Amino acid sequence: MSATSPNDIAISIRNITQRFGEEGAPDSVLALDDVSLDIRKGEFVCLLGPSGCGKSTILNIVGGLFRPTSGTTLVEGRSVEGTPHTDQIAFVFQESTLFPWYTVIENFRIAMKFRGMAASEWDDRAMKALKAVGMASFARHYPDQLSVGMRQRVNMARGICVETPILLMDEPFAALDEQTRMVLGEDLSQLLAATGKTIVFVTHSLAEAVFLSDRIAVMTARPGKIKTIIDVNEAHPRSPDFMLEPRFSELRNQCYALLRDEIRATMAAQRDPAGVEA
Repeated sequence: MSATSPNDIAISIRNITQRFGEEGAPDSVLALDDVSLDIRKGEFVCLLGPSGCGKSTILNIVGGLFRPTSGTTLVEGRSVEGTPHTDQIAFVFQESTLFPWYTVIENFRIAMKFRGMAASEWDDRAMKALKAVGMASFARHYPDQLSVGMRQRVNMARGICVETPILLMDEPFAALDEQTRMVLGEDLSQLLAATGKTIVFVTHSLAEAVFLSDRIAVMTARPGKIKTIIDVNEAHPRSPDFMLEPRFSELRNQCYALLRDEIRATMAAQRDPAGVEA
């Protein structure tokens, strides 16, 4: 891979360590151990690893929701010190974060008001984003009138409408059936191609990681470290035909081979927590 200019880096994670609780205390947990990763502008990076390895913790540190025990994070060249950069970053979570007592478009207006956007732009931005995920006709519906998959489309659209250059996505499709996940994955690949957003995506799905990513950061069992980086080298938007190609299977198998021992280590730690770093 060719050298990357500092001006091309959207997110720079340097030697991040995250410990919850006081070191030496019985309930102390070392979640991340000396993690470093650069993510280029316009790149889709998946964080893939066993449960509890610190994938979501990395997102929360990048998003300014956590202050790490040590290490530094830069977003668009600016230091993140436990303060969200709402002008640069939007989140999409696994669970719907829509207010159930507001309609879809009212939820969008609240998000844009919070970010200080001009009220005259709210509805145009909202409808443009909803149209991008095929949900424009449901703008006046309430969240409980939508299926789980439809709510996640809306959540994704809300992340689009605020027009931040970076989107952090924490297992947004985990609660969905496989067919819906595949369709939303195609939508997300289209979004990346159309907008050039930088996307960091947490998943447990090997197929999802390979289908969506430009690069996959495979993590170790806790304490989480970057075990290796896999380059996918497939242009966006991606067609479902990519999943039928031998390279797709090869990459998926490579991910599994790298994760197999880490998953077993996690299972062993759950059986015997006293035998590992807590």
